[in-house]
Amino acid sequence: MPILNKDMQVCISLAARPSNIGTRFHNFLYDELGLNFAYKAFTTTDLLGAVAGIRALGIRGCSVSMPFKEAIIPLVDVVEESAAAIQSINTVVNDEGVLTASNTDYEAVASLLRRHEVDPSARVVLRGSGGMAKAVTAAFRGAGFEQLTVVARNAESGPALAEQYGFDWVETEQAAPDADVLVNVTPLGMRGADEDALAFTQDRIDAASTVFDVVAFPSETPLVRAGRAAGKRVVTGAEVIALQAARQFERYTGVALTDDQVRRASEFSRAE
Repeated sequence: MPILNKDMQVCISLAARPSNIGTRFHNFLYDELGLNFAYKAFTTTDLLGAVAGIRALGIRGCSVSMPFKEAIIPLVDVVEESAAAIQSINTVVNDEGVLTASNTDYEAVASLLRRHEVDPSARVVLRGSGGMAKAVTAAFRGAGFEQLTVVARNAESGPALAEQYGFDWVETEQAAPDADVLVNVTPLGMRGADEDALAFTQDRIDAASTVFDVVAFPSETPLVRAGRAAGKRVVTGAEVIALQAARQFERYTGVALTDDQVRRASEFSRAE
């Protein structure tokens, strides 16, 4: 990283519980590419003040995490389709005081569906109904998938998510139809209390053609391991988090990254 100077452009993140992942990803690439940028994670209880600061101080870019993804919408100037489609923002770019918002989670999932050649005619069962589930469900709809069932115990957010995108909802996995594509957007398999949990039964995994786990930590969740062992096409949360960060990087800097750069920055960002 260059020595701090008056011309350095600054990018930040806003989250209730900031991590070092984005900080390490972006700063690794700034250093490697010799860019006069710096990235720092923040938390706040004053979103209005934080956004005013982005404008007033000329902060170049801002990554937005929970619980601010929806609350920040009325505070920006332009909402791109990727964010408008799900009414959720995770990226803000400041162009001389004009704040443009997008959702690179949505973009990353849509890109991975194309990259892994997941057939839009496939039957999909998606487990989860939180904020990230909205981005994933919208990306499937935008990619032309028509047969998707949301599995969620929450009797409010589950039906609401399914109805918003014209899909079906069931409360339990047992009530879900057969599926070619299984998608986990819950904490099941995430490092911590649920790290040993398998998001779908082995019978469903064996019957599917594709397993997609949005959990990024660890990247090799029980679902991912089971999918690999069964010889299925596997899409991981590590791919999602790396690609969405790469899209942010490109918006902030104007520099397009190679697949190798994204891979190495992702590995560095996730190293203990």
